[in-house]
Order: sequence, then structure tokens, then C-alpha cells
Amino acid sequence: MDYEPSVAVCVPVYNDPEGVRTTIESLRPQIDDRGVRLFVADNGSTDETPAIIREYAASNQSIVHLGEDCIQSSYAARNAAVRTAESEILAFVDADMTVPEGWLQDALQVFRSVEADYMGCNVELTLPEDPSPVARYDHHTGFPVEQYIEHQEFAPTCCLFVRREVFEDVGLFDHRLVSGGDKEFGNRVHDAGYGMHFAGDVTMFHPVRDSLSSLVRKDFRVGRGLCQLQRYHPERYGTPGVPPRPTGVKSPDQSLPPADRLTFGALAKVMVGVRGLGYAREYLAARRDSSEGSRPGPSGLESS
Repeated sequence: MDYEPSVAVCVPVYNDPEGVRTTIESLRPQIDDRGVRLFVADNGSTDETPAIIREYAASNQSIVHLGEDCIQSSYAARNAAVRTAESEILAFVDADMTVPEGWLQDALQVFRSVEADYMGCNVELTLPEDPSPVARYDHHTGFPVEQYIEHQEFAPTCCLFVRREVFEDVGLFDHRLVSGGDKEFGNRVHDAGYGMHFAGDVTMFHPVRDSLSSLVRKDFRVGRGLCQLQRYHPERYGTPGVPPRPTGVKSPDQSLPPADRLTFGALAKVMVGVRGLGYAREYLAARRDSSEGSRPGPSGLESS
């Protein structure tokens, strides 16, 4: 019989009880009786999220509840799962996502057939029944995982498979980053010579952001992350104070109805501005506390 490597699915979460319940329910049929373990890493939630995770963990020995209370960072939560899991392949899924029946089996089949070390899956954004203009805009911008891998050498951490030996070689996610940690890690993996693969036929589902406030919070965080990438990794991303060219903000497709083109075009410009504000906020904050020095960056698996 062919050797089957051990697998762990890692889900970070912070104050999202319904999202983590949805994701665990979606993943649970695919981990039961298969030797796959699900590590749910709570990042210091202050609501009922930890109680929900504990409830699932108490009824299913394949589900492990982890806590990362020291560092407020989704990447720190993912690192906690990587350190704890002893599996040879680690899959990363965000809380609030869902996967179809057979997702894990299909993904592992592709991962194994192409002898991948690092692989991103296809992500489809799902709309509510009566979507707002913001929700339709977010859906239109899409989740271009294939383009990320091909042109920017990374896959988002919501749809990522990585072999453990890659972490042992290049280190963990940089927990200092509020956004862009997936890109920074992927770029390290690429620079170390590992091949990257896109599993276009393996699809996961992510709900759209359906309010302007949620979209603004995301793009403000992305802007902060762009500055932090330069602050902590200037050799790769440039000097802080000179923002990189905007990426990830898609112009409206010309095939859209005129009203949608106008709305989406306006939202795209606003989001570029929001990212700029996030960048400026982080740049000014860095200047204020530069005398304090930087916290340690990504480290090996043995670190606490």
C-alpha cells in the first residue's frame, strides 16, 4: 500500500462564533475516521467563540482547541497550529469558509500527484440572496489565487496547503504583520526554490463582505500591512515612506451594466484611498516608536 502522509487542517479565529461553527461543520465530515486532525486556534476571543470550539473538541477527538492569547495576530494563531500539529501536510482554512464534499480528498490527490510543497486552491466568493452594491463589488473583484501565485509568488492563507518541511526550512509566518503575511511567507518559500502549484479544480467558498464598513476595515488593514512589509522586510519590499503600486484593486469589467461600472469604479478608487490611509497610519506610528525597536520576526518551529 502506498504511504499516506499525515494531514492537519488549521483554522485561526477571533470573535467569530458563527463563522467558526460554519467552518467546523463543513470540515467535520472530512476529518472523521480519516486520521486527519483539525486544529482550531483561537486568537484571544472575548465572546462565545472559545466555548463553541471546546464543545466540538469535547465531542470529537480529531478536533483540537488551541489558544494564542499572547500575540494578537491571525498569523500567530496559524503558527500555534503549525507548532502543535505533528502532521506532514498542513492545510489552512479561514473561519467562515466552507468546503464541498470531497474537498480534502481532492486537494490531497492533486497535492500528491504533482509532488507539491506549496499549493493554493481555487476560491469562489458567495453572495447573499439580496446582495448590496458592496457585496456585488466584492464578488466582482474576486479571489484571483492563480494570478497571485503566477505573478506575486504566494497564495492566500485561506486556501493554502504546505508541507511541514517547508516551514522547517524557511520559518513560520511573520506574526508582526496585520496583513500581507501570506505574501511574505510565500515569497520566502519561492526564494528558497520551492515550486508553487495552483489547484484550479479544487474549490473552496468564502462569503463576500457585504457592508462598506467591513470592506473599509479590510482595505485599511491591507494598507497597514503594505507599510509593515517595507518596515520589517525592506530588502524585498522597499523603503517605508514610498508606497508600492496599488495591487489587488480590480477595475470594473467593461461588460458590466453602466450603473455597476460607475458604482464599482467609485468603490475601487475609494478603496485605494483607504489603503493609502492605512499605509500612512502605519508609517507615522512606526516613526513614533522607532526608538523602541522591532519585535522578533518569524522563527523556527521550536519557538514559543
